[in-house]
Amino acid sequence: MAPPENIAVIGAGSWGTALAKLLGDKGFSVDLWAHRPDHVAGLLRDRENTTYLPGFPLPTTVYPTADLAQAVSNKPVVVMVVPSHVYREVFTLLAPHLAPNAAIISATKGVENETLLTMNQVMAEVLASLRPDFKGQLGVLAGPSFAKEVAAGIPTAVTVAAPTIEGARFFQDIFHTERFRVYAGTDVIGMELGGALKNIVAIAAGICDGLGYGTNTRAALITRGLAEITRLGVAMGAKPLTFSGLAGMGDLVLTCTGDLSRNRQVGLKLGQGKTLQQILAEMKMVAEGIKTTRSAMALAKKIGVEMPILEQVYAMIYEDKPCGEAVQSLLGRDSKEEMEEV
Repeated sequence: MAPPENIAVIGAGSWGTALAKLLGDKGFSVDLWAHRPDHVAGLLRDRENTTYLPGFPLPTTVYPTADLAQAVSNKPVVVMVVPSHVYREVFTLLAPHLAPNAAIISATKGVENETLLTMNQVMAEVLASLRPDFKGQLGVLAGPSFAKEVAAGIPTAVTVAAPTIEGARFFQDIFHTERFRVYAGTDVIGMELGGALKNIVAIAAGICDGLGYGTNTRAALITRGLAEITRLGVAMGAKPLTFSGLAGMGDLVLTCTGDLSRNRQVGLKLGQGKTLQQILAEMKMVAEGIKTTRSAMALAKKIGVEMPILEQVYAMIYEDKPCGEAVQSLLGRDSKEEMEEV
């Protein structure tokens, strides 16, 4: 497949803006879609996303727009970067305007609450219903990548996946730069689940930090959290090795330890005694782990996979269980062999 000249990035939050900047700096012509006309007006006026990614001027090759149809029409590549809870709505609106052979890659990390589908599964379902003529490919971008650091050109490594390695390499070539190293694979479901579920563990890590626990606790939580993610992923058809890579352990470590992690910040404030309502009122951007906790809990119950960390995060977020009690519930579990469950 020949490299494209024009790309649509759907979603102008911090991550969407960072990817649009990366692609624009690489020389692509990028239509960056935002759903609010006032947001688009600000992007056009300031040539910078002062709300979600301040301090990083947009290259002249990035064209902000509020016209969804215009953004995706005739584009050979579409990058989806809208939050998971509006993903289906936005994709349903743009699907009729997609080129029949477009390559669509999701950079959103979440699981739909109502259907328990990943974002690639949501796209496949919508396309089957609205675009039976669609012959393009779907993919996913995942891995440890804070938007601010990518925009600043700090060396970063991520991974892309598609059903075929040829498709994955097509996406790899689009995003790869000297400072944004892209690996390729075919485990789409594994990479999506790794990217989504790590946000839940990051909330737990933040809670432990907020309670004043140390690095011993955080290391244990990350390791056991990875075991939970792997169990659920393998039960859903993912490859176990995926979770030791960038979309698994890499993204998990970053999100559980980095101060730029919104999910860790949510947990930190919960551990310090704030309510979820207070925390959400203070946030400008979405912490995907809050909604993903609900869908992951439903998935674990449906499939029959034991996920004790997830269960306690769910209890703290949705059942108002005190953070200290949740930690004691984890520590009070029966002793087990470490590798028995992995």
